[in-house]
Amino acid sequence: MIYIKKITGALLLAMAGVTAVAQFSKSNPVYKNAGKPVEERVADLVARMTLEEKVMQLNQYTLGRNDNANNMADPVNDIPAQIGSLIYFSSNPGLRNRVQKKAMEQSRLGIPILFGYDVIHGYKTVYPISLAQACSWNPQLVQQACGVAAQEARMSGVDWTFSPMIDVARDGRWGRVAEGYGEDPYTNAVFAVASVKGYQGDNLAAADKVAACLKHYVGYGASEAGRDYVYTEISEQTLWDTYMPPYEAGVKAGAATLMSSFNDISGTPGTANRYILRDILKGKWKHDGFVVSDWGAIEQLRPQGVAKDKKDAAFKAFTAGVEMDMMNRSYDNNLGTLVKEGKVSKQLLDDAVKRVLGVKFRLGLFDRPYTPETNDKDRFLLPQSLAVAEKLAEESVVLLKNSNKTLPLSNASKIAVLGPLSKDKWHLLGSWRAQGNAEDVTTIYDALQKEFAGKAEILQAKGCDFDKADQSGFEEARSIAAQADAVIICLGEKATWSGENASRSSIALPKIQEDLVAEIKKLGKPVILLLSSGRPLELNRLEPLSDAILTMWHPGVPGGRPAVGVISGRVNPSGKLSMTFPYATGQIPIYYNHRQSARPHQGKYQDIPSTPLYDFGHGLSYTSFQYGDLKASALKVKPDGKITVEIPVTNTGDRDGLETVHWFINDPVSTISRPVKELRYFDKQLIKKGETRNFRFHVDIKKDLGFVNAKGEKYIEEGDYYVIVKDKKIKIEVSK
Repeated sequence: MIYIKKITGALLLAMAGVTAVAQFSKSNPVYKNAGKPVEERVADLVARMTLEEKVMQLNQYTLGRNDNANNMADPVNDIPAQIGSLIYFSSNPGLRNRVQKKAMEQSRLGIPILFGYDVIHGYKTVYPISLAQACSWNPQLVQQACGVAAQEARMSGVDWTFSPMIDVARDGRWGRVAEGYGEDPYTNAVFAVASVKGYQGDNLAAADKVAACLKHYVGYGASEAGRDYVYTEISEQTLWDTYMPPYEAGVKAGAATLMSSFNDISGTPGTANRYILRDILKGKWKHDGFVVSDWGAIEQLRPQGVAKDKKDAAFKAFTAGVEMDMMNRSYDNNLGTLVKEGKVSKQLLDDAVKRVLGVKFRLGLFDRPYTPETNDKDRFLLPQSLAVAEKLAEESVVLLKNSNKTLPLSNASKIAVLGPLSKDKWHLLGSWRAQGNAEDVTTIYDALQKEFAGKAEILQAKGCDFDKADQSGFEEARSIAAQADAVIICLGEKATWSGENASRSSIALPKIQEDLVAEIKKLGKPVILLLSSGRPLELNRLEPLSDAILTMWHPGVPGGRPAVGVISGRVNPSGKLSMTFPYATGQIPIYYNHRQSARPHQGKYQDIPSTPLYDFGHGLSYTSFQYGDLKASALKVKPDGKITVEIPVTNTGDRDGLETVHWFINDPVSTISRPVKELRYFDKQLIKKGETRNFRFHVDIKKDLGFVNAKGEKYIEEGDYYVIVKDKKIKIEVSK
């Protein structure tokens, strides 16, 4: 009996323990335990979710527009507690927290909402557009700028940015060239990595980091005739050798999410393209984050002709690999039904939900769902943030022309500043300005006043508007210019002329702007053309009328200060073009890494030059650089080998300067035809006057000299290759 009592006691203790564990699990589930691995927390949570709760995690609505309490009901009431994500248009962390509180306390499982927003080139501290950033050739500086954007956004309630855009773009008529890093695959790849690192850092859960989103996956930049949302014809070979490299680099850098593209890719829209979304992204590249549709892109499978209704669109997008529905109302209304009908498997649904929840866990939202409420002055426009924006803008300015050393201006006692952008603030912010405020922008005129205080008098007249045919301001502009020693004419684009849905048939400036320059040129004064735009411009009529031309792009809150610093000479320009400036719009598409022609001596335009006005990589300095001879550690190497190629660069001018060395390669004979040259590396260094710096390219033969086939497989063939820097080149023989 004693023995039996002991056994019974042991059993009772064991049973009590099981009950206690069960009660602990119920009140403290694994998914709420911050000490558990993310994978375990995700699995535990998904196992507890109903079908409806899973479906709601895959939908994104909006919050923060027209939320004035004086004219509408509390917006929190309209947001379902179970929603997966919101695009957050407000910068008020308080509103965000109230909605998050509803999700945490009124949803059955307390799943936090993921708040996203288009933080493209800064949040409140708006820095230069991405196309300009690439002209800096300074990925470290871009990484810092993205870090500033992440800090401001996260502290304002945004956890996730729909950036970077890394669409290779070769048609300046497309408005969205402003959002990307130009025409070159390698350049886009480098800045993709820099952006991801800047946004995400080493710890997504940090209070100053956000999840990145690579967009638009893939080939959106190939839109026909530079028009948004339209068809793209992209062969598998071109897909892999031109459009995929930036996305592969961004995924390898750890980008948490991607956005599917609007465009139809050779008959299959990106949002319903299983090959790129499942076979490549999730299969070959092993991406463990999720894909969000672009705004309305799932529903738009109907007008694209591949879905008969929203339910069909939801089925095709979801099974292709789009996990989150951005403002389509296709998943919330149809995905549950598709699962019940057996058309979408529970396994596929669970995988999608796990991907979304995984990002939320890595962002720390389950453990710290609320954003600390701070004052604007503690979040925005911090001195160190403004310094980063200013430096990036300085290095993004490209001096295109400088005849007879017109710049820098050193002896002018009176300077006239003319043009529609001379006193403008708003348009200098550019498209996708996030929470940027025009009042934080320094005008070109104000920058000149400060820069030349005590040295020169600044005279100003608008002269003309951006695009109206009204010349009534010309007389005042002539009178002002006649008094000056030099004339700065500030021309360019409105912010709305680039960005999404901002395609243009011509990249020339409106005739009224060109006419203003022609009128002022008659005075015989030195004419400095200062351009602000979101794309390359057609300048063939303006170039002969200008003694100096520089582009400041859309610079953000630094406004006119960086470019004026270049004009005064305080800043030695170091920007170089990341996108070709055509001679004329009719040359488009025109880009440096084109395939070789069957008849190089023929096939030219009969009415205009066939060469661009300013090449990819063009950019002048106030000092001069002399390039020595290329030297390689070996001239014969095996396909799996590595070598180092170096070149000395000497600053032969009279002032210090930053110089970017672009390293190109060429394979003159290949089974698959290759571009005339391909950028494989770049490096930017400060070279002091009289100093020589050695620039080195550590060449991985297969990676850097090899190519990719139509299946995305990297290969290297035996034969001769060339490494090229400017007009220097060296032959490398690859053989077994």
